[in-house]
Amino acid sequence: MFKIAKLLHFKGFHITFVNTEFTHKRLIKSRGLNALDGLPDFQFETIPDGLPPTDVDATKDIQSVCDSIRKTGLVPLRNLLAKLSSASGVVPPVSCIVSDGVMNFSIKAAQELRIPFVFFLAISACGFLCYAHLHSLLDKGVIPLKDESYLRNGYLETEVKWIPGLKNIRLRDFPSFVRTTDPLILDFLMGEGDRTSQASAIILNTFDELESDALNCLSSMFPPIYTIGPLNLLVNQIPQNNLVSFGSNLWKEDTECLQWLESKKPRTVVYVNYGSNTVMTPDQIIEFAWGLANSRKPFLWVIRPLVDGDSKILSSEFVNETKDRGLIVSWCPQEQVLSHPSIGGFLTHCGWNSTIESLSWGVPMICWPFLYEQPTNCRFACTEWGIGLELAFNVKRDEVAENGE
Repeated sequence: MFKIAKLLHFKGFHITFVNTEFTHKRLIKSRGLNALDGLPDFQFETIPDGLPPTDVDATKDIQSVCDSIRKTGLVPLRNLLAKLSSASGVVPPVSCIVSDGVMNFSIKAAQELRIPFVFFLAISACGFLCYAHLHSLLDKGVIPLKDESYLRNGYLETEVKWIPGLKNIRLRDFPSFVRTTDPLILDFLMGEGDRTSQASAIILNTFDELESDALNCLSSMFPPIYTIGPLNLLVNQIPQNNLVSFGSNLWKEDTECLQWLESKKPRTVVYVNYGSNTVMTPDQIIEFAWGLANSRKPFLWVIRPLVDGDSKILSSEFVNETKDRGLIVSWCPQEQVLSHPSIGGFLTHCGWNSTIESLSWGVPMICWPFLYEQPTNCRFACTEWGIGLELAFNVKRDEVAENGE
């Protein structure tokens, strides 16, 4: 979203970038007190998310945030728009709302002002197409699951053959929400998808050559869709200006890892990052750790608080084994890492940002999808685009080592 704002600003638009209060505070904490001071034509504003205040430096429970802000967000947004309108002469009138996909209460605010409303969906076209066809899975009785045993009895391997643009896809390749016995979750998601049709337009961070089949199908179902990706490459073409200092990472970046990469040979380092939301069990992280150790490859591993339980799960034996060829950091500037010539592979959760950034820099992926449409991205990366290898969810160190090699 921040990249889109920068591109629109470069094209001459006045930008008011709206975060939740919680996210705004985290950005200031990670980037400094003056990091979001803004420019005369690029300002930052906030609205509450409706949840109790907290100083925890970690992502809130996403479902709770989404549920809360959808119920409480419209009034604060109306008030903010009224404040911007009253600042006549200082800022131009609001002419369009570009909203994240989960902030669909913004549609009503745009309708009230009679201005265009654009959804930015930070997902792949193939992931979007899967969400759009939850209706058909429900109508055919494929979902919801009858009971929890369906998660283990091979049912998720069922091929779904009737959806155009999604060839050779299994039920387990759909977004993780299909793995539910609760029809209310599916009703909620389908309702959210139906609201997408009310937008004036939809923006996707992808490109036609990559996802042509999915995009052709979506174009007949939704308002005009604009593919303007990869956003990271487009933003890199903007001339250097005062916006360069504006960043969106919510954790403080360790830039010393870039110096460490300089000491490594080209295409030899495995970069490991599971994104901002993945939470692992201790067993999973131990298997990944020893898989990396046994691969005998140099690795750069980003470990934010992602272990469910003891955060100091890595043993001294592992640290000693890998100290000469492994570097562990809490967060890093991912695009600079992926574009570094020493990176030879990316062990990733297959979030869409990570996937398209990896594509942009020609880095092959070892895929371990976790949530949302990550399984869909993984499936397409491994079977359609030929840029990835999939790990089993119940990951084993031997598999990690083999793919790392």
